[in-house]
Amino acid sequence: MRTSDWTDSVSVLDRVTAVFDAFGENDEGIGVSELARRANLPKSTVSRLAADLVAQRFLDRHGDKLYLGTRLFELAMTVEQPRRLRHLALPVMTELRDATGQTVNLAVLEGADVVFVAIVRGESASKPLARMGGRLPAHATALGKAILAFSPQDVVERVIRAGLEVRTPHTISEPSALRRELIEIRRLGVATENEECAIDRACAASPILGHGGAPVAAISVTGTVADVVPDRVAPAVRAAGMTLSRRLGTSPAH
Repeated sequence: MRTSDWTDSVSVLDRVTAVFDAFGENDEGIGVSELARRANLPKSTVSRLAADLVAQRFLDRHGDKLYLGTRLFELAMTVEQPRRLRHLALPVMTELRDATGQTVNLAVLEGADVVFVAIVRGESASKPLARMGGRLPAHATALGKAILAFSPQDVVERVIRAGLEVRTPHTISEPSALRRELIEIRRLGVATENEECAIDRACAASPILGHGGAPVAAISVTGTVADVVPDRVAPAVRAAGMTLSRRLGTSPAH
């Protein structure tokens, strides 16, 4: 389908969604031309939409670059489950950060990805791998594997069907290997990751279980390979996950 045919057939909401979806995980501002290319929309259309979105604070503009705006963050903060999770988790996350000196993340599963809903930065000056609201593939992260290990089998199979993207030479990309690792994670109550999602990044994560033992989120400690040895921080991460599970009203078997 030609770009003009597509833009004739979609609503303004579809076009706005395409603009938002065009922003990548590590983007530090996008020009209108690049945004139009990624969104598969005419530059004139994106320019008009951007002006309206900037006026409503859904996008921010600095010079010739566009950024996701503060109003999107404000709206995201009102979503009930992530908001309650953040409220419960932030004191525990801060304690875990202080104990390890490393960045602590809180994430939920959405589709085949984990979405970051809270981040407490550690002492490291290295560039963070994730941002609030950012996504990473669940199968390639300790956070995602911790959630999947306690999820129903149909959820695991849905992630596998979505495709196990190879992020690094260490990424688990074989379904049978992923299933075996999830069984071990469920036994241990903690997931580890060593350069599976990004080179020179290591992580340990534990699920946060809600009523009935269903996973609602995961908490992790992450940092560079030199700073984080997953097996060493795993006990503290597991304890944090169990604490938050109890606060959500469950008595976790892990």
